[in-house]
Amino acid sequence: MFWPMLAIALGFLGIAVLGVLAVKVFIEAQRLGRQVTRTTQRINRAAEDLERAATDLAAAGEALR
Repeated sequence: MFWPMLAIALGFLGIAVLGVLAVKVFIEAQRLGRQVTRTTQRINRAAEDLERAATDLAAAGEALR
């Protein structure tokens, strides 16, 4: 009777450990998603700044002609 109870307890423990790991993975995936969003926003802002600077530079070049 001891071995079946031990097997059930170890099985439950294994499922509990997998549950904890699943929660950790979920939290890290959310954190990564937020970081990707922030980075995408920064890249878009930099692209807009570059486009604005290129437009100003082109206008200045046209004014020199």
